[in-house]
Parts: sequence; C-alpha cells; structure tokens
Amino acid sequence: MDNQQKEQMESTEKETNVLKETISFIVYIGIVFLLTYLVIHYIGQRTQVSGSSMEATLSDGDNLIVDKISYRFHDPERYDIIVFPYKYEKNTYYIKRIIGLPGEVVQIDEDGTIYIDGEVLEESYGREVILDPGEAEEPIALGEDEYFVLGDNRNASSDSRDPSVGNILGDDIVGRAWVRIYPFNKIGFIKHQ
Repeated sequence: MDNQQKEQMESTEKETNVLKETISFIVYIGIVFLLTYLVIHYIGQRTQVSGSSMEATLSDGDNLIVDKISYRFHDPERYDIIVFPYKYEKNTYYIKRIIGLPGEVVQIDEDGTIYIDGEVLEESYGREVILDPGEAEEPIALGEDEYFVLGDNRNASSDSRDPSVGNILGDDIVGRAWVRIYPFNKIGFIKHQ
C-alpha cells in the first residue's frame, strides 16, 4: 500500500468519524429537546407570580415550579395552591388557594366569614377579613368538577368571588404550586396545608 492510498484511507476514516460525531451530537440535542418538552408539558412548568393576590404566602416576582403530574393520581384538596388559565386572556394564568371542593356549597357573609355547607371554615390563610364577598354573598353550589378559589390577600384578589373568574373546573387546573426557585433566599417547597 503506497502513501497516497494510506492518506486516502485516513481521510475517509476522519470523515467517517466527523460524520458519526455530528450525528451523535444531533441525536443528543434531539433527546434533550424531547425530554424538555415532556417535562414542561407533563411533569412540571416554571411560572412567575405577578401581583400581590397571594401575599404573604407568595410574592410578586416569585418564580415557581408547578407540579403537573400529581393530580393525575389524586384529586385537588382544600387549601392546595393551584395554577389555572384566566379564560379572558390568552397565556395568562392565575394562582389561588382552593377553598371549596366539588359538591359543596360556599358562602361568605357580610362579616367576611367563609361557610362550607353551612359550617364556618376555620382557616388562617387569609391575610385580612374579607370586605367584599362578591358572588359568594349568595350560596354557591359547586358542581361535580368545580372548585372555589380565593387569593390569600383576600381584598386584593380577583378569584371565584368575581364573575370573570368564577368556579374553576378540575380539567382547567394546570397543576399545583410545588417549589419556589426564586428569589434565592426563599427557595423551598410551597406549604399548602
């Protein structure tokens, strides 16, 4: 075998290695994009809190990861903090706390007391006494897949008391607030119960 044939074989070998590495890199990038897509659409999603409706639990600018998988295995529970789309603005999501569950009757009296099926709801999530019961001034009967939600900052929250939000369908719930990832001094799991 002469030098020219050796050089030709080495050149072909190098081209083959470069081609293999290029294909390997493309497959690797494809797998990363696929996994990212699956995580974002089926497991978790990053979201940012905008506004003060969930103060003092969540603050304006907090970045969260929303757990999108747990509600595939169990129903949402009272006091869970959930994310759902706002039906009048595309790509706008609300984050609120579940107060009323399917089949229950929710009412808020003029003193700001919350009643579930005629019984006072003992909870301490509200930042202050509710000044405006809104639609919940009259009893609200929740359907078999409906949830009544409130912001923790009750007097600065657009929630189920407001007809533009109303009761939330279980199918519309994106997921449950899981962990705060920013600001760094507040990193940690979100307390629901």
